[in-house]
Amino acid sequence: MTRTTQAVVLARGLGSRMRRAEAAVALDDAQARAADAGQKGMMPTLGRPFLDFVLSALADAGITDVTLVVAPDHAMMRAYYERERPPRRVRLRWAVQAEPRGTADAVAAADGHVRDAPLLVLNSDNYYPVSSYDALCALGGAGLVAYEGEALVRDGNIDRERVMAYALLDIDAAGVLQAIVEKPAADHPLAQRAERWVSMNLWSFTPRIFEACRRVRPSVRGELELQDAVMIAAHELGEVFRVVHAHAGVLDLSRRADITTIADHLRDVVVEP
Repeated sequence: MTRTTQAVVLARGLGSRMRRAEAAVALDDAQARAADAGQKGMMPTLGRPFLDFVLSALADAGITDVTLVVAPDHAMMRAYYERERPPRRVRLRWAVQAEPRGTADAVAAADGHVRDAPLLVLNSDNYYPVSSYDALCALGGAGLVAYEGEALVRDGNIDRERVMAYALLDIDAAGVLQAIVEKPAADHPLAQRAERWVSMNLWSFTPRIFEACRRVRPSVRGELELQDAVMIAAHELGEVFRVVHAHAGVLDLSRRADITTIADHLRDVVVEP
């Protein structure tokens, strides 16, 4: 298999939870401006935007081309990466998602901006281990990383309550994804297993995903959701999603309270996008 060298980073989110004030959280002026704007990727973290850490980790795994899916108003991010501090190890492209219609729509916005080859897709507000990227790049086809729930609590900044709010994965004995279950009840069979495998929205796709995204219909939340596109790709387009199991943590920048804890985790990381 040829290693994957391109990625799509979803940086269009509204940052609704980040915009909410938290009385016990002290931010400096630059952090407060980023939080008020919901600009999680541009959140100052140890003197650099959080997105710099994400891009640097991708480069460490051999990714050379990154498409950022952004809002129409992304002047601050573009000015930083094109004029103030252009990355040296990754080439950036820009894809605009006109309206925040969901993650499947965000991925569809990248169609035409990537090569006809496998690609990683990930969130801009999560810092994933380089080892996760490396394993997905080695697949050279459709797949995802499944994170063990207890490891997310132990090695990341995510508490147990938040982990249980993520999607759990049904994986067969051959290591192939069968289903994605959003926010399962505590008595759901997947939640009852000794090892609960969690999706943190880190994927390897083939270009078939764009057709699957176009077939998605709004969910009960009124959004075009990427997990629905994945199931369409599997059930209608014949895609087989191989699972990489990871006993590792992920850093999740969702709320203002996450900013300090994430900085503590990243303090010794060398950043060179």
